Amino acid sequence: MTAMIDEKKKFQEVLNVGLEVIQTRDIDILLERILTKARYLTNADAGSIYIKDESKLLFRYTQNETLQKLLPPGKKLIYSTFTVPVNNQSIAGYVANTGQVVNIENVYDLTDSVPFSFDPSYDRLSGYRTQSVLCFPLKTNTDEVVGVLQLINAKNGHGNIVPFLPEDEPFVVHFANNAAIAIERATMTRDIILRMIKMAELRDPMETGAHVNRVSSYSVELYEAWARLKRINEAEIEQNRDVLKMAAMLHDVGKVAITDLILKKPARLNSSEYEIMKRHTYLGARLFSHQRSDFDRAAFLVTLNHHERWDGHGYPGFVDYATGEPLPGYKSNDGNAPGKQLEEIPVFGRVVAICDVFDALSSGRSYKEAWDEERVLETMAAEKGKHFDPEMLDIFFSNLEIVRNIMQLYPEMKG
Repeated sequence: MTAMIDEKKKFQEVLNVGLEVIQTRDIDILLERILTKARYLTNADAGSIYIKDESKLLFRYTQNETLQKLLPPGKKLIYSTFTVPVNNQSIAGYVANTGQVVNIENVYDLTDSVPFSFDPSYDRLSGYRTQSVLCFPLKTNTDEVVGVLQLINAKNGHGNIVPFLPEDEPFVVHFANNAAIAIERATMTRDIILRMIKMAELRDPMETGAHVNRVSSYSVELYEAWARLKRINEAEIEQNRDVLKMAAMLHDVGKVAITDLILKKPARLNSSEYEIMKRHTYLGARLFSHQRSDFDRAAFLVTLNHHERWDGHGYPGFVDYATGEPLPGYKSNDGNAPGKQLEEIPVFGRVVAICDVFDALSSGRSYKEAWDEERVLETMAAEKGKHFDPEMLDIFFSNLEIVRNIMQLYPEMKG
């Protein structure tokens, strides 16, 4: 009877965490949550998640509680990306290739009776010791494998490493199937957003997919670090990370409404042209003005406010997004709307302002060379308290290791 109660409780937990995962919209945030929840269900110390891309697996995300505890508070594990062939040589490759679950008591005791082998290079590099492994496919309703989830080192109630329980496998597989459906849906959402960005890229060569992926990833990390400093509750942080990741990708989507004569002008814009260019903020905000969801609200705030400045000299200021005219009571002597300043600028606008400028300065374009990091940081530091929220800029600078890792994840494509 006790076993039945325990099974019912675990199944309810699977349903609960499955619902949390399905409600996540951004693919990167989703992968992080899938791994977190799967580790929770199995009490795994570590794990990794891979996404299938034709004949290879892309290593997308990892967690390791033991190694995380060795880092200073607020710091995250830095990891390199790599690919794994979908074949029977590696554990993850075998699972992707066969669609079967693999449960290994000790990877260092594998024999020739299995076709796959364990690569101990990460253990040697990190000082970690992998022992038990539970690796299972992420399958859609059509039985298509879209990824692989690998859990490492199950722990008992005393913190000792133990094998993963065979009776946990049905629960994990049920969760994995829900996760795969969520991945499929989130991938479609990301593809739609990237198509919108591709439209902007056709108009403005600077607005590349790599650029917006980097800016959105920087933004999520900066927001999370700032929010934890402000002791914002965990549920709100997680919700905002999800919507900000997608919203930040669309920060310059309003440029699709700006003429090519301005967007692609090889020389510096004159004053009248610059005024037209500034319209992309409220033109982009119009796309999300109905605000039927928290994503619409976030995208509205980002598009409208990411060119505001801490000192009040940004744009578009206090305007009616529908007309571009100053709001009642906000018309300056020159007839324009004054810029928002200090905390009048929404948090998401302040976050994306820093991340967008950093990436623009760091990236090479047909008309400019990429600046080296030292020059970028010196330039931005000079704008502390002027262009940028000083506290947020300090937080950004304190997380440069994560920023550099993101730059490696999303390099500019050549040609």
